[in-house]
Amino acid sequence: MYTETAKLGSGVPLRASERAYRQLRGEILDGLLAPGAALLEVEQAERIGVSRTPLREAVARLIADGLVVGRRGRGFEVTEISVDSISELYELRQALEVQAIRLAAIRRDPAPFLALRDAFLTAPALVEQGATGVHRYYVLIDELEDAVDAAVENPFLVGALRAVRTHLARIRRVARRNPLRLRAAAAEHLLIIDAIIAGDPSLAAHATHIHLHQSLVSVLATVDEDPAIPAD
Repeated sequence: MYTETAKLGSGVPLRASERAYRQLRGEILDGLLAPGAALLEVEQAERIGVSRTPLREAVARLIADGLVVGRRGRGFEVTEISVDSISELYELRQALEVQAIRLAAIRRDPAPFLALRDAFLTAPALVEQGATGVHRYYVLIDELEDAVDAAVENPFLVGALRAVRTHLARIRRVARRNPLRLRAAAAEHLLIIDAIIAGDPSLAAHATHIHLHQSLVSVLATVDEDPAIPAD
């Protein structure tokens, strides 16, 4: 086993392959490594500060995540985002997320969702605060997803949802350009939270269906204006 390690802020040793994986994954999800960007083994190993063995392990995990593919010739590249892939992702998201929200409304402990409701009341103000506020808004969304995952009590469903969210994180960067959509989404999230608190699975599922439809319409409208995103 490769023993090269680094340390996180907590002081816990981190294997070099894990460090390389986290850095590359974060850069892909944040758009710092754009779709189609080349990942040459020697170049990336030197940039991150690891040897080639842990870099290969990290790339293998990114390939399994669907974030990286082999490229013609040599090396790898970041997978492309297309209109078709966005639509397909939302088809899967709709099936998984609506069911998860339905189960959360049935099985929930209201307490964490009551706290989240208070936090989401501040979302419109956060959106007006620029990049820092928008970042905080997405932290709230992450907290809501964590609360839903805990309430669902189904590790298979949660695992599938988390795989979808990996790709969704890349698409969310598009929505950050649209404060009007973010404010509407905050209101939609509040309705979902209220339905969960009330223990109403039908309303929770319906509210989620509407939210996802509106999200997809907004994303597709935005990418339609972006020539860097192919149609297929």
